[in-house]
Amino acid sequence: MREQPRTRAQRKADVLAKLTAPVADVWVATAADGRPCLVPLTAAWHDDRIVLATDTSAPTARNLIAGGIARLALGGTRDVVLIDARLERTVPNQEAGAIGEAYAAQNDWDPRTAGDAYAFLILRPERIQAWRELNELPGRAVMRDGDWLA
Repeated sequence: MREQPRTRAQRKADVLAKLTAPVADVWVATAADGRPCLVPLTAAWHDDRIVLATDTSAPTARNLIAGGIARLALGGTRDVVLIDARLERTVPNQEAGAIGEAYAAQNDWDPRTAGDAYAFLILRPERIQAWRELNELPGRAVMRDGDWLA
C-alpha cells in the first residue's frame, strides 16, 4: 500500500535535509551548442544558494558561465528532487572566503587546495520539485520563481 503524499512543508524539509547533508552529491545537467552534459558533483547549501566547485575549463563550468542555467537532481528515482537554477556568480578559488569555508565544512574535500583553475559556482534555485511516487506528482512544486511555496 502506497504511503500518503507528504505535505508541501514536509517536502521542503526533506529537500533542505538533502541539500544540507554532509557530502551532498547532485547530478548537474547543462548544455551548449545543442550538446548536453550531465555530471555528478558535490554541492553545498550556503545562504539559500547551491554552491558547486569545479575546474573552470570543465564543460559544466563553461556551460554554466556561458548559458547561466542548470538542472540539478538529488535522490533516487523513488525520492526525486529536481532543481532548476541560474548561475548567480562565479567565485575564483583565491577569493572564496566564507563560501569556501562553508563548502569545505559540508563536504569531504576542500576545492581551495585544488589550485587556481577551480572556482565556486553559486547557483540561485528558481524552481524545485520533489516527489516519491505517482501520488506525489500533484503538488510536487515546493519552490517557484525562487520563492518557497506555502
